Amino acid sequence: MQVLNCSTKLLILEKMLKSHFPESLKVYGAVMNINRGNPFQKEVVLDSWPDFKAIITRRQKEAETDNLDHYTNAYAVFYKDVNAYRQLLEEHGVINWDQVFQIQGLQSELHDVSKAVADSKQVDVKLASFKATCLPPISAADTSFLMNSSLQLTYLSVADVDLLNQTWSRGGNEQCRRYITNLISCFPSVCVRDDKGNPVSWSMMDQFATMCHGYTMPEHRRKGYNRLVILTLARKLQSRGFPCQGNIVDDNITSINLAKSIHSDFLPCRFHRLILTPPAFSRQVHL
Repeated sequence: MQVLNCSTKLLILEKMLKSHFPESLKVYGAVMNINRGNPFQKEVVLDSWPDFKAIITRRQKEAETDNLDHYTNAYAVFYKDVNAYRQLLEEHGVINWDQVFQIQGLQSELHDVSKAVADSKQVDVKLASFKATCLPPISAADTSFLMNSSLQLTYLSVADVDLLNQTWSRGGNEQCRRYITNLISCFPSVCVRDDKGNPVSWSMMDQFATMCHGYTMPEHRRKGYNRLVILTLARKLQSRGFPCQGNIVDDNITSINLAKSIHSDFLPCRFHRLILTPPAFSRQVHL
């Protein structure tokens, strides 16, 4: 195991990962954020350098942590050799198996290999799998339909955290509330607000440079706000060099149709998120 903490090598790694799209997208996004101030206190672990076969991005050991916070205790994985990934998982000190955490990646063997190692440690694994998308370069979104309304196109604020925590399918708990606060504070977001300043529609970027929590309040749906928010955020991310990646649940037909209408590419690989829970926390974790 090597911890890659040289800024020059991390910039080289960022460029190297581009040649392994789309499977490397989650690790690439995490490395991009590390190279741009590292607001989530991440680091890169790999089997060797520069001829690596497996990479894991993880929370820095010195960062404060909550053992129940699988939102923040998150690992991204990319491997050229699945056996090298398994060896990293099994190596002492690479993964903190004594807390609830998640693993993200875009490779088909990710679940089976991770589960095999987790089973040997009596750690429970819950898998969620999604369609993976990526937006091509886009021009500025059309905001003309807001001109004659009281709506305003702006960004999210930490004052919006409670609403976002309540409306996110993964939310509703204190760990998620704290995580959303950090996302809003650290990364780009876009929000449409009504004349009272209340959020109507929004989306933001996460620690892996993925567009997430796209949501429109029920009474404001079918008005084009979600499309506007996504295209505006995508344009903002692209201007900063980030890929515009997203994940969609298989049965979310509305989001799938929207992705098609804005010419998103549906990637050949799927996005996998594993939530791993040690026995000590099996009755406390919010999934």
